[in-house]
Amino acid sequence: MTKGGMESVEVFTSEGKGRGLKAQKEFLPGDVIFAEPAYAAVVFDSLTHVICHTCFKRQERLHRCGQCKFAYYCDRTCQRAAWLNHKNECSAIKKHGKAPTENVRLAARIMWKIEREGSGLAEGCLVSIDDLQNHVDSFGEEEKKELRVDVESFLEFWPSQSQQFGMQFISHIFGVISCNGFTLSDQRGLQAVGVGIFPNLCQANHDCWPNCTVIFNNGNHEAVRSMFHTQMRIELRALSKISPGEELTVSYVDFLNVSEERRKQLKKQYYFDCACEHCKKQIKDDLMLAVKEGESKPSAETVKEVIQFSKDTLEKINKARMEGLYHEVVKLCRECLKKQEPVLGDTNVYLLRILSIASEVLSYLQMFEEAADYAKRMVDGYMKIYHPNNAQLGMAVMRAGVTHWHAGLIEAGHGLICKAYAILLITHGPSHPITKDLEVMRVQTEMELRMFQQNEFMYYKMREAALKNQKIQVMPEPSNETSPSLFHKKE
Repeated sequence: MTKGGMESVEVFTSEGKGRGLKAQKEFLPGDVIFAEPAYAAVVFDSLTHVICHTCFKRQERLHRCGQCKFAYYCDRTCQRAAWLNHKNECSAIKKHGKAPTENVRLAARIMWKIEREGSGLAEGCLVSIDDLQNHVDSFGEEEKKELRVDVESFLEFWPSQSQQFGMQFISHIFGVISCNGFTLSDQRGLQAVGVGIFPNLCQANHDCWPNCTVIFNNGNHEAVRSMFHTQMRIELRALSKISPGEELTVSYVDFLNVSEERRKQLKKQYYFDCACEHCKKQIKDDLMLAVKEGESKPSAETVKEVIQFSKDTLEKINKARMEGLYHEVVKLCRECLKKQEPVLGDTNVYLLRILSIASEVLSYLQMFEEAADYAKRMVDGYMKIYHPNNAQLGMAVMRAGVTHWHAGLIEAGHGLICKAYAILLITHGPSHPITKDLEVMRVQTEMELRMFQQNEFMYYKMREAALKNQKIQVMPEPSNETSPSLFHKKE
């Protein structure tokens, strides 16, 4: 079954997994298998005034919709592009007096689109909205309660003059959002800013060690001529060589968890038991549970104590981060590392989590030398665990490279930035804003490295002068999220 722009994939029934996607031709690492615009998408409630409602970019100054005073846009181009989807929403918000929650807004956008186009196969879609899975029957008590609240809010918001839908169909749409809502990020990929529905992407099954990755591209409206504009979309990209007839898989969760934990998370969030090779054979679990080897090998009791201490510390860290107490976070990380270092191995997942938080927060506090040391150890551990073309690995290596550059460690910084660039060329592609940023950094650090190799003393003098004259590029404020799941799901 193929449709506009989808000629290279087909939907098939996969044994024990329901529908899936498979390749119709060969793909090489970095190839775009397909790009898909959102069927419907909304900005998160907490960010509606700082993120453009069309392209989901974060901007300093946004134009507000003069009618509903709720929607914000980069400029007139984005506002015009939004009108078809915003028109009904705009008058409903005015009538309702306020905007409802993100789930209700997304459900309403989906249903207005169905009202306009019908619920059959939309152009370029392999599957209709009616046929997407909703898993409502698997919902627990808490989820059923949330569903009832959403449906009630929706009925209050939905205008009487619009097409009326039955309760079962409304529940189906909320179920679809719950298990198929894809997380959208800002243009730097640093923060989850919204949620969208992409019917074709929903057909790709999960594998903890997938052959594809999904990247969100905010599109580009900067060119003077509109023929060069690109729309917001997701791209399914190959991570390794894929043969015709091979199933296309993506990972719904971060790999940086032992197989038992990943399986629990997948069962809880997506209602299936993962039977991928890495889970069945518990591949890489030994690395993620590694303890110090040799004469001073710790006892099982000591390991258990340190892991419990790490779990407790991570909870305290989350609380301190939520409150913006970053010096407290650093103190907690240092205490935890002191306990972990004699006991846990270099690839232990609890050690890596603390190293990641410590390097991110110390960078934000501009304590770059200590941050660089932790970032280096984190990246060394990640390299042994992650797939070599993993997007999260690429982003982590990029952050480590920038931290090293800030710490004045130009050789290591340039090496890490080159490594990150090689990964992101495959996972994000050369035209993605993040890859373009990285290319600028790569060129700059290469130039600085040459200067450093020619005359170290002069290099440091010039660097000092340059940093005095320019505001230091401060690292983004640490986010309170661990790496987001592929699909947006309330924990």
